Amino acid sequence: MQELFDQYSQPPQDSPSEPSGTEAGSRMPLAARMRPAALEEIVGQDHILGPGKLLRRAIEADRLGSLILYGPPGCGKTTLAEVIARVTRRHFERTSGVLANVAILRDLLDAARKRRRALDRETILFIDEIHRFNKAQQDVLLPYVENGDVTLIGATTHNPFFFINGPLVSRSQIFELEPLPPQAILTLLHRALKNDPVLSALAVTPDDEALEHLARVCDGDARRALNALEIAVLTTPPDRDGVVHLTLPVAADSIQKKAVVYDHDEDGHYDTISAFIKSVRGSDPDAAIYWLAKMLHAGEDPRFIARRLVILASEDIGNADPRAISLATAAMQAVEFVGMPEARIILAQATTYLATAPKSNAAYLAVEHAAEDIRQGRTLPVPKPLRGTGYRGARQLGHSGYKYAHDYKGHFVAQEYAPTSRTYYQPTDQGYEETIRRRLAHWRSLAEKGRRRRQQTGNNGQKHS
Repeated sequence: MQELFDQYSQPPQDSPSEPSGTEAGSRMPLAARMRPAALEEIVGQDHILGPGKLLRRAIEADRLGSLILYGPPGCGKTTLAEVIARVTRRHFERTSGVLANVAILRDLLDAARKRRRALDRETILFIDEIHRFNKAQQDVLLPYVENGDVTLIGATTHNPFFFINGPLVSRSQIFELEPLPPQAILTLLHRALKNDPVLSALAVTPDDEALEHLARVCDGDARRALNALEIAVLTTPPDRDGVVHLTLPVAADSIQKKAVVYDHDEDGHYDTISAFIKSVRGSDPDAAIYWLAKMLHAGEDPRFIARRLVILASEDIGNADPRAISLATAAMQAVEFVGMPEARIILAQATTYLATAPKSNAAYLAVEHAAEDIRQGRTLPVPKPLRGTGYRGARQLGHSGYKYAHDYKGHFVAQEYAPTSRTYYQPTDQGYEETIRRRLAHWRSLAEKGRRRRQQTGNNGQKHS
């Protein structure tokens, strides 16, 4: 028993540890030295860790099951896992989807099982970048998670519903962490200057605009902001009084180009194009231009954006402004012809035109409703007057009686074009579609009179038969 105790009760070398002022600790990056040690020290995730929230209650009551923490880099996924281990006083093991293979996983999981049975001590297994595990690696975790031999905390920047096996997702609670707001980043920067054993030993006088720049440009990534602060402070020589003056130019030089959280085939890509389309649909040209600029800055294919605008011109504008589809198509062709960087101007013109155009989805809804009727089996025969007459036997089959619309007043004649009274296209009162609406209302009125006349004729024929 003592051997088991010695083997399974010792904390691993990489278990959570308090920030240290020792030489070894000072060599760690500032972001690692300043990891919070308690729930109260975590900033910016009140939507899941605020008072009364489910995750906070589960942590404080030590009733925690397996978790998947999903969010962008630097939002505190690893920090939260370490704090959970401290608060619940569970043994903590960590590995990574980049480093671990099946053999390493089995060793960690078997040790957790033995620790639980021999010492009745729970183990938290933290797996960073869990989305990098293949199916076989993820399947290894299932029986241990199912039996409660280990509490899994997986961290990922990728949508877990796409990149993690369904059985593992179903056995875990998923919490999405948000990028930290600038105010939360500022809190961390001031805390580091005050409490970090390295930086607090220096006489640092930061300008407000310098810290605000770091908090804004880091794009919600606390790690990036803290490490930039450390570089700025440690590379700035003190003045005659021994004071390190942190100015805006120094801060800007330390963090350099703004980090844009964007991937080209995953959530960042789809979320941003979604925001772009919804901004155009919502008639907000300023928001639409911002998302357009973000996509282009991140290297998005301008042809992809142009194709989406062509779709939007029909789906969300339609006949409210029939010129929209022509302009969007011309923009797509011009983008292909011109290329970047000038293509951004063409995309901006198309974006602002579509965003400020009158909106209608009537054409889109019309084809969707008709398609739904067909999917449900409501298929209708073609009326005989509308059937083809250019092939042998058409006349004998009764394919006759078609009325040529141009031969009638107003180039319209009431006749049955489909054996249904269902109305699919309902024009709005937006833009040019208001004109279409009035015109169509007149035609539909004439068609209804014609339908009633045909019914009356049919009924009269039955009466005299």
